[in-house]
Amino acid sequence: MSSIRFALNHMCAPSMTLESFFAAAKELGIDNVEIRNDLAGNAILDGTPARAVRELAVRQGLTITSINALQRFNEWNDERAGEAAELIDYARDCGAKALVLVPVNDGSGREPDVRRANLRKALSALKPMLEAAGIVGLVEPLGFEICSLRLKSEAADAIEELGATSTFRLVHDTFHHHLAGEAATFPQLTGLVHISGVSDPDVSVADMRDPHRVLVDAEDRLDNVGQLRSLLSAGYAGPASFEPFASAVHALKEPIGALKESMAYIKGQL
Repeated sequence: MSSIRFALNHMCAPSMTLESFFAAAKELGIDNVEIRNDLAGNAILDGTPARAVRELAVRQGLTITSINALQRFNEWNDERAGEAAELIDYARDCGAKALVLVPVNDGSGREPDVRRANLRKALSALKPMLEAAGIVGLVEPLGFEICSLRLKSEAADAIEELGATSTFRLVHDTFHHHLAGEAATFPQLTGLVHISGVSDPDVSVADMRDPHRVLVDAEDRLDNVGQLRSLLSAGYAGPASFEPFASAVHALKEPIGALKESMAYIKGQL
């Protein structure tokens, strides 16, 4: 079984500046980070040039695993094409290896034929753009019932059908995998794993949402450890990136200590 390699998504500590976030990763002995384009007052939204982000990462000896994310990627239109071009350029210029692709999650575009057609249209349009920049597209199905792309199997089928396994990989998000109720994990096609736990004993699986997502501990209801064990034993060797959305995590005075504890817990269980 491969040993686990952790990464940090900026969602772990969204109020940290990019510089502090990169330094925190370094302090934790982590060399892969994910930056986001949805954090107000932080790179990328604050206009920080990609070159400056690249220099910061190089200085800390970090690899930028991905930019998270192109939203509504499977609703392909001129606006989306423009957003994609901008993010792909930024990813290339800041040294990021990949761009996370998040599907429409508002209840629209869910009919089977529409869903499949929209997915193929978007992947076909993104493929040459990503290839020209040398960037991987990380398709992240969301397990919510209203999502237009819930299952990794649907994404895998489309990627295989387009002969695009070198351009696109899957994100295995432990939260969304649990919500989708899908058994298959697709370790060979997985490019990134997102980890977060849900420890609230009272919320039903159908009602779990991003604000329930905390750092993984002994109370975890999502079986993060089992999911990771299965991926690692099947040969997945990429990073497992912490992506907690709970305000309780974001408010932590000592996020580094809390992350250390979660890392130790996961390693101990594996």
